Amino acid sequence: MVPPESDDNLRLEIGHVLFIDIVNYSKLLIEEQKERIGQLTSIVLGTAQVRESTDEQLVRLPTGDGMALVFRHSAEEPARCALEIAEALRKHPELPVRMGIHSGPVSEMTDVSGRTNIAGAGINMAQRVMDCGDADHILLSQHVADDLAQYRQWAPRLRDLGECEVKHGVRLHLVNLYAEPLGNPEPPAKFKQSAAVATPSTGSKPRGVPWHEVVIALLLLGAVIAGVFFFRQRTSGTASTSTTAPAIPEKSIAVLPFENLSEEKQNEFFTDGVQDQILTDLSQVADLKVISRTSVMQYKSGAPRNLREIGQQLGVAHVLEGSVQRAANKVRVNAQLIDARNDAHLWAQTYDRDLADVFAIQSEIAKAIADQLRAKLSPNEKKAIEQPPTTDLAAFDLFSRAKTILLTKTQSVTSEQDVREAIELLDQAVKRDPSFFDAYCQLAWAHELLYSVLGFDHTSARLALAEAAVQAAARLRPDAGETHLTRAQYLYYGLRDYAAALAELDDARRTLPNDARIFELTAYILRRRGQQEEGVRNLERALELDPRNFNTLQQMGLGYQNLGRYSEGIAAFDRALTIVPDNIETRAGRAQFEFYWKADTRPLHQTIDSILAQGPGAITPATDAWFFNALAERDPGGAERALVAMGDNPCWGDNGIVLSRNFGEGLLARMTKDEARARAAFGAARAQQEKTVQAQPSYGPALCILGMIDAALGRKEVALEEGRRAIALLPVEKDVTIGSRMVQYFAITATWAGEKDLALEQLEIGLRAPSASVALSYGSLKLLPFWDPLRGDPRFEKIVADLAPKGQ
Repeated sequence: MVPPESDDNLRLEIGHVLFIDIVNYSKLLIEEQKERIGQLTSIVLGTAQVRESTDEQLVRLPTGDGMALVFRHSAEEPARCALEIAEALRKHPELPVRMGIHSGPVSEMTDVSGRTNIAGAGINMAQRVMDCGDADHILLSQHVADDLAQYRQWAPRLRDLGECEVKHGVRLHLVNLYAEPLGNPEPPAKFKQSAAVATPSTGSKPRGVPWHEVVIALLLLGAVIAGVFFFRQRTSGTASTSTTAPAIPEKSIAVLPFENLSEEKQNEFFTDGVQDQILTDLSQVADLKVISRTSVMQYKSGAPRNLREIGQQLGVAHVLEGSVQRAANKVRVNAQLIDARNDAHLWAQTYDRDLADVFAIQSEIAKAIADQLRAKLSPNEKKAIEQPPTTDLAAFDLFSRAKTILLTKTQSVTSEQDVREAIELLDQAVKRDPSFFDAYCQLAWAHELLYSVLGFDHTSARLALAEAAVQAAARLRPDAGETHLTRAQYLYYGLRDYAAALAELDDARRTLPNDARIFELTAYILRRRGQQEEGVRNLERALELDPRNFNTLQQMGLGYQNLGRYSEGIAAFDRALTIVPDNIETRAGRAQFEFYWKADTRPLHQTIDSILAQGPGAITPATDAWFFNALAERDPGGAERALVAMGDNPCWGDNGIVLSRNFGEGLLARMTKDEARARAAFGAARAQQEKTVQAQPSYGPALCILGMIDAALGRKEVALEEGRRAIALLPVEKDVTIGSRMVQYFAITATWAGEKDLALEQLEIGLRAPSASVALSYGSLKLLPFWDPLRGDPRFEKIVADLAPKGQ
């Protein structure tokens, strides 16, 4: 492994940014520009917020036509400073200024002059917020407005504007800060233009329409359009005989799994690797549509194949089948191209070569298929196809085994062990061949799985291993599309640098035209930025290239869960179950949605019973669902049996909040009022969780869970402090999804600490958070023992009643 380089310049924190510029600055004469900048600087430096802040508390950045102020403590600081500036500007009508405020990730850096400077997505986004305004406007991002709205002195000053489209098609939901006479009470011109486009001219004098009515009308129109979109998507996903199905492109192909004809069973992975390399080569051809490996893996060799049906399911006109036979130092590869529309055999070839020539065979097959489909190959695409992945066959075997594990086993309850096994295999592969580029890319992904996706090892050491693998890949092929994709994954999963990750994905898209992971990762980034609808649309684009990707369909279901739209989540799970009807996790997950949505335990109970009937080990992937359904039904016996079946696996998982089996045992004991058992179980959970916090001191979810445990143990003040620190470590502005969980689960901490008023306040805030949590769903609030201390309080009961589905 290559040792990790210093990460000092990439250490992120949340900055509360006030971006200021002079309107029409470029139209001024040079002397006038200097004079106006001098005036503005004097005004800004004269504000109390700037005067009283030390260099550690405030960073000042000149921007040519204005400046940016980065405060370190809270969103109130830039808001107060903006009002002070607006007050001073009343004496300077010759100085038109607009301001924008956003809280987001920033990082210190050393600029070309050797001075400490600061940069990051938080500053870029604050500028975009400001750019939507006119003279005198003080605009806030929705995240900042949500924070300020919790305080009575700010709430009356906030005026919701709706969404504004900025650079790269990003849409920002903005709020106008107006404290008469400070600020501009009128909606910005950009918003008026949007409203004008929506209202065709009739030639008569227009009636004045209140701005809030325009916003409501636009939102209603958006809801109707979204409803039509989702109806069409759901219909196309379930109606296999639809006459409006999109035409299948002529130059489209699926490379189906090859058959292993070798006597040694371990050569199965080698065979998978040969098929995967041919698929990878073809997927780099922009003139082709090539289906991703995740979708084609489901058509394993050995069973009869209906190629016409497969072509329709995958949306392709052609399929490639084949076989591999390996013996000693010889290899035979057979491949045949078939028109899936009529079963016509278009091309076939058998290659008998030395084993060392297997990579040349893969390239020859890929070029032959491209020629048969009359696909145009650019020089760069031809070069990429001809480049072998490695010259070491043993390293290729290790890599193929690891990649198959990462593709097939990361969603199981044994996922941690499986990913660690894959890492060991990849470490061996790059040790044998230090120039094995693809292995480094997979190694980076495996470390990111443990660090962030699965969350089993959220430590700086694990992140450093991921970074080292990314750097190794970049040194080998700095301009490769896979390098840009690998770096994007690291920036997203490791650093949460969304803007930089999107830029890398743009570069990756140029040379990876058929890689569904690009659209999938784009979707996840947009969801983290609060753009849930856009996220779903990108997942649909990913499904065009990977139509039977079970995980992507599950993520669509979870995306609807984040929106609190359980019926659409159920529809997404139904699509997934048409692919793998017997998948235990998805069957249980679909039934859980019925519970969260309607507080109805019967579908999940029936699903659990049917899984248990399959045999003693079948329930393992769904023991968490079994456990919580038993708690909801107040069935201690069922919960005990679920805990036994659970083993050492977690009892609950919700976007970073992973609760241990000991935690579950403590929760069951609380429900049955067995105080001694509860104390022992939560004590064991605390010892386990404290080690996690010590290893990951800056990881909000770990501290959030520790706060819940301490509240259960009666350590009230410590628990509340831990919960608040978790929110500060991972605020919503930094991560919409997991940041929302910090607030939502703090409500449970406050509940268990006996702070009812605080608990109800946090519950209300959590319900308004941009990403919905199943812990705060109607079913969970109504039935789970998390919330038992609040039952009977009229305020809590009203919250629960308001969440009930209409007609129930």
